[in-house]
Amino acid sequence: MRWSWKIGRVAGIDLRVHATFLLLLAWAALAYYRVEGTATAATRGVVFTLALFASVVLHELGHALTARRFGVATKDITLLPIGGVARLAYMPRKPKQELAIALMGPAVTLAVIIILFAAIQIFSLPNAALSGPLGARGGFVAELMWVNISLLAFNLLPAFPMDGGRVLRAALAIRGNYVKATETAARAGKAFALAFGILGLFYNPFLVLIALFVWLGAAGEEADARLHSTLNGVPVERVMIRDVQTLTPRDNLDVALRYVLDGFQQDFPVVEEGKVVGILTRSRLLDAVSRFGREAFVGDTMEQAFRTAVAQEPVEGALSRLHQAHCSTLPVMKGDQLEGVLTLENVGEYVMIDAALREATT
Repeated sequence: MRWSWKIGRVAGIDLRVHATFLLLLAWAALAYYRVEGTATAATRGVVFTLALFASVVLHELGHALTARRFGVATKDITLLPIGGVARLAYMPRKPKQELAIALMGPAVTLAVIIILFAAIQIFSLPNAALSGPLGARGGFVAELMWVNISLLAFNLLPAFPMDGGRVLRAALAIRGNYVKATETAARAGKAFALAFGILGLFYNPFLVLIALFVWLGAAGEEADARLHSTLNGVPVERVMIRDVQTLTPRDNLDVALRYVLDGFQQDFPVVEEGKVVGILTRSRLLDAVSRFGREAFVGDTMEQAFRTAVAQEPVEGALSRLHQAHCSTLPVMKGDQLEGVLTLENVGEYVMIDAALREATT
C-alpha cells in the first residue's frame, strides 16, 4: 500500500503503518490535551491509541492466521486511522472458508474484551464507561475495553468493507450467487457510508473520513467480484497480446524509444537466442535514458526478475502473479518460446469489452 512504512514483522507477516495513521495519533494527543491541558495527558492519549491498535493488530492476525490454515498467504497488515487491513493474497471463493476468516477477527477482539474485563474484576480496576475524548478521564484498562466493544460493534455491521459485510456475503453465497451476494453487501456498505457522511457533516468530521474509506472499500469489493465473474474460466490465450515487439540485450535504448513512439507497447520482452532473459519496462527505459542517454544498452537496464505465464492457464492465476511482479507485463511462454504478453491494460480492455457485449444482449 502506498504511503505506508514497515515497522516490524509478526508471525512472519510484515506490519506496516499508513501515513494517515499519524494524523490519528496527533488527533488523540490533541483531544487528551484539550481535556486536561498537560503534556502528560497528550502522551497518555498517544499511548492509549497505540494500545488500542495493538488490539487491532491481534484482530487482523486472527484473519491472517485463519487464512493461512486454508493455504492463503497474507502480504502484510497495514494500520490505518479506521483500523487495520490484512492484505490476503486472495480471498477464498469458498463461502465457508471466507466465513471462517471473517469471523475470526471479531472472535479475537471478543477474547481481548473478555481478558480486559477479567483484569478489571481481578484487580478491582475502575470500570466506568468513556467519560471524555477517548476516555480521557476513565481508567486505562476500562477505556481500552469499552473502545474495543465499540469497534467490535462497528466491525460487525453487515456491510463492506467491515467483517460483517464479509459474513453477510459468505452467508448469502452459500445458497446463492457469489457476485450477487457481493453486490448486496456492497450496496449495504455504500448505504452505511452515506449515513456516516451525513452524520459527520453535522456531528463529527472524523465520520466523513470513515465514510470515505467505507465507500471506497465497498466499491472495490464490488469491482473485484465483477472482475472475478468476467475472468472465471478464461484462459490467458484469449486475453494476451500476440503481436509483440521484442528487444535484444545488445540493442540501444534508442530502439526501444522508437518502438514506444510507433506503437502502443510500453514494456518489452528482451530475447536472446530465442529465450526471454528480461523485460525493459517504460519506467526503467525513461530512467536510463535520462541518466545514460539513448546509446545505453538494453541489457544493462532491463528487469531480470520477472514472472511468466502459459497460454492455457486461467487468467486469474496469471493476474495474481502480475500484481506481485515488478512490472505490469507477463511474458506468455510455450516452453522456452515467447507466445505473447499479458498486461494489466489488456486485461482491463477485455473486461470492458465483455461488459459492453453483455449490455448489448440484455
